Amino acid sequence: MDPRIRVVVFDLDGTLLDSDRALLAPFEALGVDVAAVRMGSVVGEECARLGVDLDEYVRLYDTEVVAPFPGVVDLLDRVDRWGVCSNKHPVSGHAELARLGWHPEVVMFTDSFGGGPKSPTPVLAGMGEGPEHAVFVGDSDHDRSAALRAGVTFALAGWNPRARAAPGDVVLDHPLDLLELIGR
Repeated sequence: MDPRIRVVVFDLDGTLLDSDRALLAPFEALGVDVAAVRMGSVVGEECARLGVDLDEYVRLYDTEVVAPFPGVVDLLDRVDRWGVCSNKHPVSGHAELARLGWHPEVVMFTDSFGGGPKSPTPVLAGMGEGPEHAVFVGDSDHDRSAALRAGVTFALAGWNPRARAAPGDVVLDHPLDLLELIGR
């Protein structure tokens, strides 16, 4: 338990949402071998790398099919202050948040990071908190790197079977495990 932790910043896809299939479906529909897709990448960069039109990808993405991982809804009901930091396209991300009735304090999608990788730093600034008072929960190397660059404690969403721990990771086996880490 760390009493210094006052806010939680979450990645969205693969952390709060079980969305791998939804993320891959547009690529598949556009003729891309899904084995070539780098999960967790900036969506615009991945579309460019794979020769896919970003607008067409977004048009084909189905915001109605993703669901929270088991335990996530209960977790969010028990976390006082939280934000979202995601490489997801804002059209899809905002639609999914609205459909689920989720209201993070601050939300930043790929358009908020100037075309580069996501960063919890501006999310925390929007929440009025520094990195020493936060934990960033994610499922990928991209998330781990973002937390490291920002000086934020990283916790791996180990409930995602695709997530792979690295030495030094705090691994959460179930979403509610986060409550102990943040002292709730």
